[in-house]
Amino acid sequence: MKQWIVVAVALQLLLGSEAVLAKTYKVDKEHTNVGFAVKHLMISKVRGRFNDFEGEFSFDEKSKTFTTVKATFDVNSIDTNEKDRDKHLKSPDFFGVDPKNPKAPGNKILFEMLTYSPLKGGSGKATGNLTIKGITKKIELEVEEGGFAKDPWGNERAAFTARGKINRKDFGLNWNKVIETGGIMVGEEIELLIEAQGIAI
Repeated sequence: MKQWIVVAVALQLLLGSEAVLAKTYKVDKEHTNVGFAVKHLMISKVRGRFNDFEGEFSFDEKSKTFTTVKATFDVNSIDTNEKDRDKHLKSPDFFGVDPKNPKAPGNKILFEMLTYSPLKGGSGKATGNLTIKGITKKIELEVEEGGFAKDPWGNERAAFTARGKINRKDFGLNWNKVIETGGIMVGEEIELLIEAQGIAI
């Protein structure tokens, strides 16, 4: 019995020491881009971004592993460089943004990492829960390490790029229109591109 207690304590100390190695960063909005792209008329892509968001991540430089990643994106800040299109995206046809009801499921997009698998060269794969319109699905992101540096004010910074693909219909974003050639106006696959820079806290 005593041996099991000793083993349990040793494991706790080991896990605790590894957790200390992971440094936590707050996402810097001024140096981060949260973008997406979708096919339009099946011949070209429309690109957009979310201008308002917040997030934190913890990363262990020694093991090249993320221990936590959490992010929230404000759908009301969606920006595709076309006001009427942005208004349509915020309508019930798509997200259903409701500024009068802060708890409306269409107002926010949430992401929380579940697991991370480091690969060679500072890259890796992150699996996490993505929630859109109150619907949660597991997605996978390919992550690439950008690097680490200190800014002129002594802040420690870390940068990463994450890429992934989702099907918008999995999250209840079903609106579409058939065009004369028989195709559809808006593609179902959404490409995600997040270029994030964080400041150590």
